[in-house]
Amino acid sequence: MTYQGVLRKMETEFSNPIQYYLVFENDFINMNQLLNKRIKMEFVKFQCLNCGLDKPIYRQGFDKQCFYETARAGDWIMRPELSTAHLGIEDRDLDYEKKAQLQPHIVYLANSSNVKVGVTRKSQVPTRWIDQGAHEAIEIVEVPNRYLAGITEVALKDYVADKTNWRKMLKNEIEDENLVEWRERLRSYIPDEAKDYFIESNSETNLEFPVHKYPEKPKSLNIQKAHTYEGTLVGIKGQYLIFEDETVFNVRANEGLVLGISVI
Repeated sequence: MTYQGVLRKMETEFSNPIQYYLVFENDFINMNQLLNKRIKMEFVKFQCLNCGLDKPIYRQGFDKQCFYETARAGDWIMRPELSTAHLGIEDRDLDYEKKAQLQPHIVYLANSSNVKVGVTRKSQVPTRWIDQGAHEAIEIVEVPNRYLAGITEVALKDYVADKTNWRKMLKNEIEDENLVEWRERLRSYIPDEAKDYFIESNSETNLEFPVHKYPEKPKSLNIQKAHTYEGTLVGIKGQYLIFEDETVFNVRANEGLVLGISVI
């Protein structure tokens, strides 16, 4: 059977192991059920996640014009400290920005390739940690808006990483860390505006991914250039599909591409 649709990041279910779903307009695939099966992927066309047109994708699933116009790609998304909805100041669409920014946000520590600090909406815990391929994570503060989370992240970035090494994450070159101790070490660096939101009592969350074989030398698949690819799926971690020949495919980085996917 062949499935076809525009790629969006895989939806996930927090279980043991994590369950992954590719959701298309009229169908979905439980990707865990494709483990150890040979699958074929074919690039069909582009479909911008904003306007729906067949125009080359620029970033985050949007074509270039939409990327610079849609409220869903404002600078505050990647840099939460630039959020201004709490001041009533519009970036691109104040109604949208109020809904997205003026809700509880979590600043967290996650360990995927190393311990890193990050920000997510409270409603996206633990989804955000799953998407990053973190095998353990812990919350540091819960604040009422995105701006406070952003300035907290910026302050802590001086003392802990804010990036994941995707190769180390996929190779499973990981070490367990005591994230409770990490949180306590970073506590004094939290900005004054966010100090009252420090979370005292929670423990770390552990995550298990459906991976049968980790790659030793992961090779990233560019499906636009290759147009087609066939391989045996042996694992899923973060937003990556891992194949037996050590090819890896980042679903999230290919949002906005229409693919045909079949089991062969």
